[in-house]
Amino acid sequence: MAMALLNVRVERFPIRGTFTIARGSKTEAVVVVAEVSAGGATGRGECVPYARYGESVEGVAAEITALAPDLAAGLDRAGLQSRLPAGAARNALDCALWDLEAKQSGVRAFARAGLAAPQPRTTAFTLSLDTPEAMARAAAQAGRPLLKLKLGAPGDAARLAAIRAAVPQARLIVDANEGWSAADLPGLLAACAAAGVELVEQPLPAADDSALAGLSRVVPVCADESCHDRKGLAALRDRYDAVNIKLDKTGGLTEALAMAEAARAAGFQVMVGCMLASSLAMAPAMLVAQAASVVDLDGPLLLSRDREPGLRYEGALAFPPDPELWG
Repeated sequence: MAMALLNVRVERFPIRGTFTIARGSKTEAVVVVAEVSAGGATGRGECVPYARYGESVEGVAAEITALAPDLAAGLDRAGLQSRLPAGAARNALDCALWDLEAKQSGVRAFARAGLAAPQPRTTAFTLSLDTPEAMARAAAQAGRPLLKLKLGAPGDAARLAAIRAAVPQARLIVDANEGWSAADLPGLLAACAAAGVELVEQPLPAADDSALAGLSRVVPVCADESCHDRKGLAALRDRYDAVNIKLDKTGGLTEALAMAEAARAAGFQVMVGCMLASSLAMAPAMLVAQAASVVDLDGPLLLSRDREPGLRYEGALAFPPDPELWG
């Protein structure tokens, strides 16, 4: 790749209301954007540093900035994979390089990846953790065919029952964000089964998920915090039925595409998820979403404003990005 210039900046997007999970609440999405320019073209990538994984906004921005000399010397996407570990910083740069390659070549990113033209996919819509009554109201008001319920606090069985009563036709998936205990797990999985839940994400803390091995899972269980990239797949086979692939965990689209292929080959169901971010972060994930069983790319729908241009959403359908946005 020709000598490239790097620009790194932090952007903030207010959230519509408050976003609450088992670990806490937030009122804005804070993202780091990497722009790589070369040959008259500029590629962009966006990431979300996540404290759960030991990341900070300042630290991730510094990690990306430190690679400016390498990019100027010709560091490409293949070389990047060994220069940074899986995580948010590599994600922003990897996606920026995909975008740059597409803009320089005039060949869309999906074609460069050997994929068919992406199609719209139905995305889950996330409901923040709240009281049973408030979550039931939110479920009814959302009017979405696929809802993702943030759980992981006392009273989850009551939340499930209230939500199911409010939206008898909706498909439901659950994200406990490591908030359940091994002792409570059988009863909570039974409550999920009774409510017709299709998938439960990360019910136990990643450090304690060995309790899932050999457990009769009446609802399929999906690894999120327990699974980052391909290296972690083998250890999960007896504990999980599915894996949630997020580009901020895998360190970009390059590893995410490879991980999705490896996960399917190992017999896992594939879910594609996101952090709370703008359409620029969702756009490359739409390529991985094409062959996923469950798609959860609703980040921009939870913001009070998105970037322009953004992804197009029509109801529950998320449309692939236009080249002006990414790829």
